[in-house]
Amino acid sequence: MDEIRTTGMEDTMIETTVLQQLLALHPVQLTLSDLKREIAGEDSEFPLRDAVERAVRELTAAGLALRNGEVILPSRAALRFDELLD
Repeated sequence: MDEIRTTGMEDTMIETTVLQQLLALHPVQLTLSDLKREIAGEDSEFPLRDAVERAVRELTAAGLALRNGEVILPSRAALRFDELLD
């Protein structure tokens, strides 16, 4: 039986992907457009690009990402957590 994905599960997957990209590419400063291109591709449909925007908003609210205009960065807490996992 195939696993049925809920919207919440899909949002969590996108948040995870966004945070992984931010951590993997740090200290490169990515814009929201860069993240959308990296994750959703150039010709992606609106729902996936919108999901990346929601993920950035949620990660910022949780203190795992910082946003300065269009630039998105992993927070110090996210960077430290990533160090601890290595």
